[in-house]
Amino acid sequence: MTSPRALLTHSHRESRTLLRLALPICGAQLAQSGMSAVDVIMAGRASATDLAAVSVGSSLWLPLMLFMTGALMGLTPIVAQLLGAGRHTAIRPYVHQALWIALCLGGLSALLLWFGVGPVFRFMGVPEQVAQLSAGYLAAVAFGMPGVGLYQALRAFSDGMNHTRPALWISLLGLAINIPCNYVLIYGGPGLVSLLGETVPPWIAAWPALGAVGCGVATAISMWVMCLAMIGYTYRARAYGAVRLWHSPVPPQRRDIQELLYVGVPIGVAIFVEVTLFTLIALFVARLGEVVVAAHQIALNYTSILFMLPLSLSMALTVRVGNTLGRGTAQEARFVAWNGVVVCLLVALLNDAILWMTASPILALYTSNTEVHALAMSLVTLAMLYQISDSLQVNLAGALRGYKDTRIVMLITLFSYWLIGLAGGHLLGRGIDGYLAPMGVHGYWLGLCAGLTVAALLLGWRLHHRARRSLSAYA
Repeated sequence: MTSPRALLTHSHRESRTLLRLALPICGAQLAQSGMSAVDVIMAGRASATDLAAVSVGSSLWLPLMLFMTGALMGLTPIVAQLLGAGRHTAIRPYVHQALWIALCLGGLSALLLWFGVGPVFRFMGVPEQVAQLSAGYLAAVAFGMPGVGLYQALRAFSDGMNHTRPALWISLLGLAINIPCNYVLIYGGPGLVSLLGETVPPWIAAWPALGAVGCGVATAISMWVMCLAMIGYTYRARAYGAVRLWHSPVPPQRRDIQELLYVGVPIGVAIFVEVTLFTLIALFVARLGEVVVAAHQIALNYTSILFMLPLSLSMALTVRVGNTLGRGTAQEARFVAWNGVVVCLLVALLNDAILWMTASPILALYTSNTEVHALAMSLVTLAMLYQISDSLQVNLAGALRGYKDTRIVMLITLFSYWLIGLAGGHLLGRGIDGYLAPMGVHGYWLGLCAGLTVAALLLGWRLHHRARRSLSAYA
């Protein structure tokens, strides 16, 4: 029987390894979020119409990209398990199949953005001027979708190899490219003249200001720069030498592609379900007035930043569980999984403490409206509840991905998010005549808390049984 001291030492060692993997992932996630924030800020300074076009367009291409990212994340546990088993030569064919999938998904996404947005705009009732500008923005972004698909496939490979820092540096490179490209393309020559004065050559000063379309072009450029940087890094870095990744291309192999999609598509669907949950709640809340909308958006934005670390721990936990299973040590894999869940719980409690201490002054930076501030504070109080359940469910899902168990996670996500979180929140928000008074935006947030809590309980049950089954299989 293991002594408490030995168990604590083991936990401390494993937690340090997990955090060493997770922190660069967190930095990469924040950098990519920064790119979206920069797009919105710089488009907003051009005009309200450009801001609306970028905001509407982002609500269409971001879910597509996140689905593609999730589908390609199926590569990570496969690589992690093969690495743990020491089967380096078996990794290269899987990575090449993921690259074929990335090209197909990126191409399909581009076609949807080029030819499929018109009916969506008409269904959403987007004003004609905004719709035309947003269509131009999306047409520009579409050129970058294959590039971001290839980047995400190579990032999934690198993460599975226990190298998470390249994604951080390349994401920062993408952000560094995005900002000046945005400035030049959104504001054109007049913007450069206002920034640098009369030193700007006349032929540059004559460049047109492209507004939202320029923002889309800058985004596409950043996507391809990140893609090419990741290709260059994986080609030159010694860390991937044993895999011989770029030695010779492997043509499409149906069996390997089916395995990647079997593991990855449920991850993409689960991410898409989560994105649509928050999108639909935002649409329902929009009917409650501008004060409620502002408070909801501010509270959600602030708490989402803190959620980046639990999310990154989840991605790192997939790698750690996969590595350990690949070595054939199911008992250790179970320890790694549940230790990661405990670490994420401690991080969630830390996030709650940060919310408690900083909410009021941070929210004051967002708004000077006392009514919006007070309502946002009450929502942050509810967010302290769902920070715990959200952190638990995302890390339990990450551990299960390490076991390549993704289909049940997808079904649990669908049930918990849409039936409990969305439908329950809508019921509480609107109320039931004669039985339940409308709770407004608080009802939707309580629905979120309930849905995430149910997801955490069901995923915890699934991890318990999956780990036991793995123990029996390796016995």
